[in-house]
Amino acid sequence: MFSTEVIYEVVIFSIGDTKAGTKMGKLQLKNPNDGTLLNCILWEEALNRMDSKLFRCGNQLRIVSGSFNEKFNNCLVSALELVKEAKMGLDETEREVYYKELTSYFEKIENERLRNFLKDYFEKHKNEIKTSPAAKLMHHNYIGGLLVHTTECLKLAQINMDAMNYSSNRDNVYAACALHDIGKIFEYTVDLETGLVDYDENFRHEWLTHSQYGFTICMAEGFKEVAKMIAAHHGRAEWGAIIDLNERDLEPELYLIHLIDNLSAKFGKINASML
Repeated sequence: MFSTEVIYEVVIFSIGDTKAGTKMGKLQLKNPNDGTLLNCILWEEALNRMDSKLFRCGNQLRIVSGSFNEKFNNCLVSALELVKEAKMGLDETEREVYYKELTSYFEKIENERLRNFLKDYFEKHKNEIKTSPAAKLMHHNYIGGLLVHTTECLKLAQINMDAMNYSSNRDNVYAACALHDIGKIFEYTVDLETGLVDYDENFRHEWLTHSQYGFTICMAEGFKEVAKMIAAHHGRAEWGAIIDLNERDLEPELYLIHLIDNLSAKFGKINASML
């Protein structure tokens, strides 16, 4: 039964084109009381009446007017009310703090050419790195999310290498942590006014995945060991890995990068309001 009392949380939002050439919004909401998902459609007329800031991930909304299906898991929405606005992401001060912490790890790299490559690359793309999300939906999907995720990976790498008294390839591990998701600065777009995250279609026309991008720039610079770690960081081929960790006789560093990336992704909050 339709009720305006339920307050939903925005999970994901996108806009596409109908066959008639009009715009259609697809909005997925979560009922925080029981975790159920509600898939919503908004026609162009409804979209034109609404502020795009309504659809930021993590926003709390109330459906003021809508038509539900019999199972109440789909809804044609015509009016929404914002109950609580989610944080868009890190503010400028927070981004600067994270950026300084992230780049401080470059000083731990003894290989001068690798260290300088990282410093130059991050300086060149500083603005994109500071604002990029780490995903559209799965984890760290907010302004500055990539900064948080990458810094978490570097911290986890240091903790694990110290605990295992590991020293042979620390330079490459740090570099792989810093660069494993660097292609995401091109793969995603984020609206700094609304906080909405989307895919950059231009990237998808030129590259298969962000992993392929990171792998390619490292291979081009001759950092083959780093490239190999990036190629394996998704773990399985069906998860997007170039190197599947089910293969035999792989270097232990490949598993380390995958595991710390996975830990950060699994524990990483899905929106900035949960930081």
